[in-house]
Amino acid sequence: MFGPKVLYPLFGLAAFSAEQRNKEVAVRKVLGATVSGLVGLLSKDFLKLVGLALIIAVPLSWWAMQKWLQGFAYRVPLSWWMFALAGVLAIGIALVTVSFQAIRAAVSNPVKTLRSE
Repeated sequence: MFGPKVLYPLFGLAAFSAEQRNKEVAVRKVLGATVSGLVGLLSKDFLKLVGLALIIAVPLSWWAMQKWLQGFAYRVPLSWWMFALAGVLAIGIALVTVSFQAIRAAVSNPVKTLRSE
């Protein structure tokens, strides 16, 4: 059902964001920022978006699943951990995808970036 095509928009947006903030990352790196600090800076915006999406999606999906499961004689009761597991997996996938681009931007040579601009 879902393949790697689901991750392409997130990966592309992360690459675009890292490229747009390349000069900012270079200046912060010259001033002494750590790689983990830069990765956190670049990943924070995406994690906020994924969190907002979860806040919207969890109640809607719970309601839709309750309505859909009412039509079956034998059904599985919905539990909170199912939604929590899906949320943790979504945040984990987003973090891995965005961190790859963020680490690549944070490890790059700031001299090349600042010299070209």
